[in-house]
Amino acid sequence: MRIENKVYRTIWFEDNLVKIIDQTKLPHQFIIKDLKTIKDAINAIKTMEVRGAPLIGATAAYGLVLSIIEKNDLSFLKKSSEDLINSRPTAINLKWAVDRMMKKLSGVNEKDILKIALDEAKAIVEEDVGFCKKIGLYGLKIIEEISSKKKDTINILTHCNAGWLATIDWGTATSPIYHAHKKGIKVHVWVDETRPRNQGANLTSYELNEEGIPNTIITDNSGGILMQRGQVDMCIVGTDRTLSNGDVCNKIGTYLKALSAKDNNIPFYVALPSSTIDWSIKDHKQIPIEERNSEELSHLEGIDENNKIKKIRIYPQKSKSLNLAFDVTPAKLVTGLITEKGICEASVEGLKGLFK
Repeated sequence: MRIENKVYRTIWFEDNLVKIIDQTKLPHQFIIKDLKTIKDAINAIKTMEVRGAPLIGATAAYGLVLSIIEKNDLSFLKKSSEDLINSRPTAINLKWAVDRMMKKLSGVNEKDILKIALDEAKAIVEEDVGFCKKIGLYGLKIIEEISSKKKDTINILTHCNAGWLATIDWGTATSPIYHAHKKGIKVHVWVDETRPRNQGANLTSYELNEEGIPNTIITDNSGGILMQRGQVDMCIVGTDRTLSNGDVCNKIGTYLKALSAKDNNIPFYVALPSSTIDWSIKDHKQIPIEERNSEELSHLEGIDENNKIKKIRIYPQKSKSLNLAFDVTPAKLVTGLITEKGICEASVEGLKGLFK
């Protein structure tokens, strides 16, 4: 996808360094950052310089490459893999990518291990690009069906950022939107601000602007009234972990959007690559829900009059705050899951029908 008409991906390997777009600086500053060590990769994940389940997985894969470059030692590699898995608990792609890499590197000799690790990390990246493109083409069919009936601009509501900045390219929830736009279908996107980190406002709106797609930022609590007014034709969100029964764990506030959509008879789709499916957990209460620093709630960042990023407190000094990063949307509220293998019902039967 594009930034200032130049094509980028969110992560790439160059001169024994991992290059990322520092997403904590967007939309005010566009900075490409070098990750030189395994600690750099872990820190990038923890501080959300990279974020979004697929991108976190790709960063972890490249993190193990950096680990080998730094110290070609099996015990160091194993410790690196454990530290990566523990860096953020909720997104399943992180563990999936690390497990895949470690399985590939098991029993490999020191002479060949770096090349094999780099090849596998690149394979994970390319696979995700392909998956996200296919998600877009399947999701496009839903938008085309709505367009054939409405003959007007299609209004799509999305939550947080499940765009190309959360993946390697195309995105998950945004991929159908990008494909529809490229095909000439008129789309407009309602972008939830997504407090506390404002990833909708700072990232989703930013990337949609760069692609020339009309969008409007709204507060997280505006979705319901827009649905009541008939100003939302469909919802598409991403997911950080989807269980085999179709329950969806995504950015906090997704559950409330799904409830509003259900009450107003608006289709609510979840877009995801298969790497985001957790086949092991059967009960959503077992999903580790990340609780982040309360300062993300009590403080805001923005550009001051001198064009410098500044952080200010907005809560009373003595007030406590709870910053849960994710919630779970039950499968019964999900119209369908859009995957790289097609669209299915959010259920055991639906997922097993696509993934044998």
